Amino acid sequence: MVHARWAVACLLSVVLFVGIVATGGAADNAVKAPPPPQAVSRAGPEYKMGPEDQIRVSVWENKDLTLDLVVRPDGKISMPLLQDVIAEGQTATELANTIQQRLVTFIKEPQVSVIVLQVNAPKYFVIGNVTKPGTYSLRNETSILQALALAGGFTQFASPRSIKLIRNTAGKQEVKKVNYNNIIDDGEGNYILTSGDTIVVP
Repeated sequence: MVHARWAVACLLSVVLFVGIVATGGAADNAVKAPPPPQAVSRAGPEYKMGPEDQIRVSVWENKDLTLDLVVRPDGKISMPLLQDVIAEGQTATELANTIQQRLVTFIKEPQVSVIVLQVNAPKYFVIGNVTKPGTYSLRNETSILQALALAGGFTQFASPRSIKLIRNTAGKQEVKKVNYNNIIDDGEGNYILTSGDTIVVP
């Protein structure tokens, strides 16, 4: 009788062990839902945000502080805990650092990222042989000379006498030739930029 009970107990132990192993294996092999696709930034790392730009602020493991926001006309965004934060004139990385520094008061070691979902602010482009080619926000009245200064000036391979200003007017592309030396001498060709203008420095 004792042997019979011992045999039954051993059998139950084996069955229970096999069941646990099988359950664990099933859990390990369960199909996991793929993570949601990550949004892609619509602006380069040097782009400085402006009014009407749409951005996404993400704070790691904090859904309440992960938000899609639009930069207000006054250049600020609003967030829980922080209230107003100046976004205008900052790159995505700079804004993320600003938010992170302010969140330290409320959250231990916050991890913050910012991406630009949509560029809506008036902008112009500087391409070619300048130090910092890219997209720039057109916030105030800006001339070609000022735009070139913001782009860091010319590289050693630039041809300052052969600059071009490309502008779309009434659906047609207009190309203006600009001589940097003439701008310096008497201001000739120092056009005021409009949204969408492209300055090409060969």
